[in-house]
Amino acid sequence: MTVPPEELRSAADFPPTTREQWSELALGVLRKSGVEAGSPEEALASVTYDGVTIAPLYDASDLPDDPGLPGAAPYVRGARPEGGSWEVRQRHEVADPEAVLADLENGVTSLWLALEPEDLPRVLDRVHLELISITLDAGERTREAAEALFAVAEGKRAAAGRLHAPGAAPGESASGESASSGTGGRTGDGPARERGPGELAGNLGADPLRDPETAIDLARRCVADLPGLRAVVVDGTPYHDAGGSDAEELGCSVAAGVAALRILTGAGLTVDEAFGQLEFRYAATADQFLTIAKLRAARRLWARVAEVCGAAASGRGAGQRQHAVTGSAMMTARDPWVNMLRTTLACFAAGTGGADAVTVQPFDARLGLPDAFARRIARNTHALLVEEAGVARVIDPAGGSWYVERLTEELAEKAWEWFQEIERAGGMAAALESGLVAGRLAATWERRSENIAHRRDPITGVSEFPDLAERLPVRRARPGRAGGVRYAQEFEALRDLADAQESRPKVFLATIGPVAAHTARTSFAANLFQSGGIAAVTAVAAAPGVDPGRIAAAFIASGAEVACLCSSDRLYGEHAEAVAAALRQAGARKVWLAGKGEFAGVDANLYAGCDALGVLRTTFDDLGVAR
Repeated sequence: MTVPPEELRSAADFPPTTREQWSELALGVLRKSGVEAGSPEEALASVTYDGVTIAPLYDASDLPDDPGLPGAAPYVRGARPEGGSWEVRQRHEVADPEAVLADLENGVTSLWLALEPEDLPRVLDRVHLELISITLDAGERTREAAEALFAVAEGKRAAAGRLHAPGAAPGESASGESASSGTGGRTGDGPARERGPGELAGNLGADPLRDPETAIDLARRCVADLPGLRAVVVDGTPYHDAGGSDAEELGCSVAAGVAALRILTGAGLTVDEAFGQLEFRYAATADQFLTIAKLRAARRLWARVAEVCGAAASGRGAGQRQHAVTGSAMMTARDPWVNMLRTTLACFAAGTGGADAVTVQPFDARLGLPDAFARRIARNTHALLVEEAGVARVIDPAGGSWYVERLTEELAEKAWEWFQEIERAGGMAAALESGLVAGRLAATWERRSENIAHRRDPITGVSEFPDLAERLPVRRARPGRAGGVRYAQEFEALRDLADAQESRPKVFLATIGPVAAHTARTSFAANLFQSGGIAAVTAVAAAPGVDPGRIAAAFIASGAEVACLCSSDRLYGEHAEAVAAALRQAGARKVWLAGKGEFAGVDANLYAGCDALGVLRTTFDDLGVAR
């Protein structure tokens, strides 16, 4: 059917609407749904762990001050005025030259090497350092790793020099062709430039708070001789991995960055030189809008620090250099395939938020060392977003969003308050030593744990929609596996306990009435018990209906020792007490009821928002499974 042009209407033809009109209509829908609230904003709003209210609707009045332009202070809209893609930074924890080369030949542009210093020459032997960037993660052996990297680079420069024709310029072969090609040459500080053989770009991974002497020495060397390198990483991910909130991660990172500036400038570096030696690392999560806002807020906060310190707006440190890593805390060992979805969302958010480099953790990271397939999926996540989805085609694609701009501003305000609290306590080192930071993070983790336990923060594949028949891939153990909390850790511990039993623990779901009456609560109860590895079984024969005797017989046949009633509120009123009594007589140690309401013979209730972990632990105890 073809619509005549005169009947087509543009958006301008529709009458304007107001927030008040929306509020009135939304309130009517809520009341029809049985929700009593003074306003839809009140009923539909949510609050983050930082106390930031997420409203159901935003309009132009929510826009904060002008965020500026991309590449200009306060860098909310990104530190790169030219835009473009982020560095694809792959992490390697094992000295495997073939795995490194496979990554570099298939889209990786940056290596994050958590290796022993003595392994670096072998791993980098066939790597063209001038085409990529290198970030080291050597902990206490940072100085040794840096020296090993310098030696590799020097060897490559010497080898390239022997191939130069008389009079050939550095970085140019005997044939007159440039030794650099492709997309290499970016140092992370502006447009790509040609780099000679063995010329380094990246970060040496020094931590001034733990080893100030090494950080100072490496920073001085980078300033004097290695313009493509930064010496210091200000890592915010440990605060995230301890269960902290977004603003807490931001505030801690800014405080740690300021502490690093004090150490470097105190050793003789200028303010601009010190700023130019720092790179910040943040966790990117599946909460895409909070991740976008966090990265944008981080640049705003650091721009304020630079302004106060008198750093040059056009210097190397202008605009915070950011490395985003898909968060470890959100990764699961159970149903690890869902991690692909989590990391894709996180990578999208990191790129949209303006990260300079992004690391996607392999989906099997919680199971051990990733295999070739997992590494391929990780690097292809970038390719999917950049090449197919075109995420990098637009500079600051979230810019101008009323929601994102307001969220960025409020998150920055919360983070700045926390940063100021740390500074009042004497700075980051003092706040760590006194327990101020640990106490704050622990309090947030306690609140988050409570929400996870009650499944208000659901974890797909673990606390929701678990698969008890899954077959997990087997991976080699990771060396020196990092600590930190895992959102799924308590549920997964119960799953491990259930799997370790000779026969899987089970609960009988005593369905009452027709399928239509009990299906919803049967599914709910089964999902809850299975999240702890407990099988949920029902009658194997014809549905027992409402006959207590037949339901009790089905319970005995199941071999279970705990039961849960599942039906509608009306049928509970008519049959719950009789069925519970029959189950008790049949030997049930405990009788649960899916829903709310008190009935004789029923011990406890399951319902949306109940303490799921408490229910599971109690059930293990009732079944005699030692925890």
